[in-house]
Formats: sequence, C-alpha cells, structure tokens
Amino acid sequence: MRKPRDIDAELKALQEKAKQLKVQRTLQLGELVEATGADSLSIEALAGVLLAAVEQADGKPEAVARWTERGTAFFLAGAKKNVRKGSENDQNGITDA
Repeated sequence: MRKPRDIDAELKALQEKAKQLKVQRTLQLGELVEATGADSLSIEALAGVLLAAVEQADGKPEAVARWTERGTAFFLAGAKKNVRKGSENDQNGITDA
C-alpha cells in the first residue's frame, strides 16, 4: 500500500523555496545596482530611471533589444576581467585553494 502524500509539508517546502528564491533575486538586484555604479544615484533618481525604462519598454521593444545587447556586453566584459584577474593570480603563485 502506498504512503499518502503530505501535501501540507510539500506546500510548506515549496513556499520556503519560493521565499529563498525571492531573497536571492533581491540580493542579485542589489549587486547589479552596485556593479553598474547606479548606487551613486539617489534612491529617487534610481527609481525614476527604472520607471522611465519600464515605461519606454512597453512602447519600444527595439529599446529593450539595445539595452539587452549593452547588458550582455557589460557582463561579458566583467567575465573577461575576472578571467584576467584569475590568470594574474595564477602567474603570481596565488590560488584559491
């Protein structure tokens, strides 16, 4: 005979996982603000910029495409910097181990 599923426990586990993912997303967004230098703007200015971008995104999908290209280039440039830092550390005998 099969053991009945504990639906309440499964639901609670899923809710906890959703909460963890939301916290992780919030942290990543904060890291993005810092990485781009947008943390130098006031909270009001940053909110205004984001609101303007959301409004513009609704009417101009080509703008979103350009932003996506620029964002991709930003992250690729960051990845290249990390690779260079890693190779410099390896050359100097410094490792993460």
